[in-house]
Amino acid sequence: MTDPQFVTLEDVRDAAVRIKGVAHRTPVLRSRTLDALVGAEVFVKCENFQRIGAFKFRGAYNAASRLSAAQMANGIAAYSSGNHAQAVALAARELGTTAVILMPEDTPRSKMEATAGYGAEIVTYDRYTGDRVAIGEALATDRGLALIPPYEHPHVIAGQGTAALELLEEVGDVDALVVPVGGGGLIAGSATAAKGLRSGTRVIGVEPEAGDDTKRSLEAGRRVSVPVPRTIADGQAADIPGELTFSVNRRLVDGIALVSDDQIRDAMRFAFERMKIVVEPSGASALAALLAHRVDRLPRRVGVIVSGGNISADRFTRILAG
Repeated sequence: MTDPQFVTLEDVRDAAVRIKGVAHRTPVLRSRTLDALVGAEVFVKCENFQRIGAFKFRGAYNAASRLSAAQMANGIAAYSSGNHAQAVALAARELGTTAVILMPEDTPRSKMEATAGYGAEIVTYDRYTGDRVAIGEALATDRGLALIPPYEHPHVIAGQGTAALELLEEVGDVDALVVPVGGGGLIAGSATAAKGLRSGTRVIGVEPEAGDDTKRSLEAGRRVSVPVPRTIADGQAADIPGELTFSVNRRLVDGIALVSDDQIRDAMRFAFERMKIVVEPSGASALAALLAHRVDRLPRRVGVIVSGGNISADRFTRILAG
């Protein structure tokens, strides 16, 4: 990767080689009921079966594995609402180093416990009053740690793009790819892979209605901040797109669909009852957009990324109960 601000299809392919045998090659599921409800052939890439239960391990391992020996000796820092935290913690363990993770104090307990279970030290903050980037950068500087952010990193973006690359290698061309959007790393990597393989593929992002910062930003042609979202999709509670991810997404993403918390609940229920998989709220948002018919001009063959399944049984039950 010669230009750190520019991610290419070759970078995604290189990441795929690097994570092979460490990250899982997750399954692609089909459902005739889903096809009938949506009115298209839908190919569901199930990153809820990825290590740590979400796509985040791809980017975290790709970035962490490239650190120098000196950086490895000192350790890694990250900030995350949950899935990136677990991903960096596990990547650090796999690579024989340590991790310190900054997490919101209201992070679901299951995600916090899983992060600690991989051996990471956890530091908490208030997501509604604290600036996690500033706090995270200060933490890394004070302790001499290598910081791996959740999406503002070219190796993270390239790693996340391997999910879409695998999907397209397995099922062939799709006419549209529908992807959840939080900070924008997954869709930036996915769009890089999809457009690199077939420029005519439509790439549609999905955000919760309460957190439409990427939609507003793409419409404005610049990064727009929104109040910190209050949504069941905690992994998508970003208030502004990343600078690097937005530079990619404004070139490659064709549109953003919005879904309500109730539509996300419906998608979680459908995935559980009809596809027999457990999906967390953020992971279900792209599926929700299809089921709620929030994607305009839906073509015949559609890929969708279910980005994660990290949710406790208690929280899953509470969310579905409304």
